[in-house]
Amino acid sequence: MSNKIKVLIVDDSALIRELLTNILNSEPDIEVVGKASDAYFAVDKIKQVNPDVITLDIEMPKVNGLVFLENIMKSNPLPVIVISSLTEKGSATTIKALQLGAIDFVSKPKSDINSEFPKLRDEIIQKIKVAYNASEKFKKRKKTLKSYQETKVEFSQKTSKIIAIGSSTGGVEAITTLLKHLPSNIPPIVIVQHMPEKFIGPFTKRLDSYFDFTVKTAEDNEPLK
Repeated sequence: MSNKIKVLIVDDSALIRELLTNILNSEPDIEVVGKASDAYFAVDKIKQVNPDVITLDIEMPKVNGLVFLENIMKSNPLPVIVISSLTEKGSATTIKALQLGAIDFVSKPKSDINSEFPKLRDEIIQKIKVAYNASEKFKKRKKTLKSYQETKVEFSQKTSKIIAIGSSTGGVEAITTLLKHLPSNIPPIVIVQHMPEKFIGPFTKRLDSYFDFTVKTAEDNEPLK
């Protein structure tokens, strides 16, 4: 890689900012170009350092991370990795962050931060690199979804076929946006989303609450309607 991945750290904890900086700067391909303790400071830092990837805490003073994330995705879409103690497996907070556009998440340790957080090094670095590699496609996908939102899909006749969707990184947001613009009289849809098993239930329930059609977890031998 000719240029280092520029990372902006957004976290209200000085300890986490220090630990995360040490982890990321220990990787030859990554450089921490800025740190912010709250959302307001982060907005200014984005303009100053033009980061490739942002790491974001959720529980912060003044403006929480979810509000900041939603605003960033609307105004200046950038790959975001959520690093927060609130993003435990199966939590609604995690699902909401992914639906708002976060690329992925890392759960902070609940105790012994000094000794436990460095153990997340490989996971954090791997996800930062995945986010960076998706950055150009990420920005193009935002434009594609924006243009798609201007149209509605209609089905003129019944069909015996089904719609199949497969997705991984970024899929939570993309699936939510796609389904929002489909009519209720659609053929059956089957979705394969790469995510931890404990996320499936909360994600399914959130989708089902949004739409006129039913969204549920698949069961063996269940007929598609």
